[in-house]
Amino acid sequence: MASALASLGLTLGAAERQLTVAPHGHVLTNLNVWSPDSRWIVYDVRTIDSTFDGTRIEQVNVATGEVRRLYETKNGAACGVVTYSPTEARVVFIHGPENPSADWTYGASRRRGAIVDVRHPGEARPLDAMNYASPFKPGALRGGSHVHVFSPDGRWVSFTYEDEVLARLGSVAQEGGHEPNQRNVAVAVPVGPVRVERNHPRNHDGDYFSVVVTRTVAHPRPGSDDINKAYEEGWVVDSSSRRALAFLGNVVAPDGREHAEIFVVDLPDDLTQVGAAPLEGTTTRRPAPPRGVTQRRLTFTSERKYPGAVTTPRHWVRASPDGAQIAFLMKDDAGVVQLWTVSPRGGAPHQITHNPQGVASAFTWSADGRAIAHVMEGAVCVTEVASGSTRRVTDAKAGAALPFACVFSPDGGKIAFMRNVAAGGATFTQVFVVSVPTL
Repeated sequence: MASALASLGLTLGAAERQLTVAPHGHVLTNLNVWSPDSRWIVYDVRTIDSTFDGTRIEQVNVATGEVRRLYETKNGAACGVVTYSPTEARVVFIHGPENPSADWTYGASRRRGAIVDVRHPGEARPLDAMNYASPFKPGALRGGSHVHVFSPDGRWVSFTYEDEVLARLGSVAQEGGHEPNQRNVAVAVPVGPVRVERNHPRNHDGDYFSVVVTRTVAHPRPGSDDINKAYEEGWVVDSSSRRALAFLGNVVAPDGREHAEIFVVDLPDDLTQVGAAPLEGTTTRRPAPPRGVTQRRLTFTSERKYPGAVTTPRHWVRASPDGAQIAFLMKDDAGVVQLWTVSPRGGAPHQITHNPQGVASAFTWSADGRAIAHVMEGAVCVTEVASGSTRRVTDAKAGAALPFACVFSPDGGKIAFMRNVAAGGATFTQVFVVSVPTL
């Protein structure tokens, strides 16, 4: 039976190349896996994307296949989810706890960011300071950070954050009790170092000053802009060089159902100034956003047949390179997952794709803002944003071989992606690359 893509008259797949091989997994992050010169692709060696068992960060040369080891953990720690700076030879990634114990295993509130200068492999610097016991210190957090992404100018780093201090207190027992641990978005800025007291065995210093920039509440009011989770963020930088972060925020609709809407936090140039509450948090409250941070809701989709941005497939909101459009995934009225955009200034969402098959992966923009790479119907595809036309650039695959994590190279000529490959009776995630046809 002809595929939906073929029935639309869309281009069939181009030749793809596998860059890594078993017996190890090689896992890409969903953004910024390319070196700024488009020559190298960075990855970790987890078995598959859903398991945090890797101990090395490596990169592979796209032209020659040369592999360089950038970092290897010690003392039982794992690492992964690595991204490149868009401006220089540095990578940042998740580093799990060394000497893990029954009381301190890897988890959402027990991990940190680490930076390696590619020119000095093996030497990791701590991104974010962590201070797990009172007295807390401004610029240090008290939990775990995840999916670290440099801003387009390479200076700031965003990540999601969960709070270990609050997690250990459990759920809120009554009104006026401690805040619950909830996922939030945080930012690290290079005005450190931040040095913390050694009043907890897991405390550590950081080179950057880190702050939480989103606001969540325990119980969102139905029909309000309150959110109980902030996640899957992406940088928004416009021609004025003002920085913002778009993200998914979980709201409660008037009928009581929960769904994700698109939000933005506008960020001041100085993130070290105290706002309405302590930057460092307290024993019962999470770290608070700095002065001048403004949180805004962009989409209002509660009345749609299928409200909200989808969470399956998991995706991160991504702004166009000029900062004029924020792309996300949402179902159309037929229940098909499509690409949509919304202006960072607000307004009605605009539907980009109108395909009979849904988008099936996270996505990235091309550097010129003309196209978005994603998976659909088992193939890596490129959608032209202006027309909504989708073209296949790989052959379709099914089952475990389904591609995912489609990342445009900075020069726009290639897309890196992953596919699970069977080898020796096991399945390992491997890195592939395909050239992009001219639109």
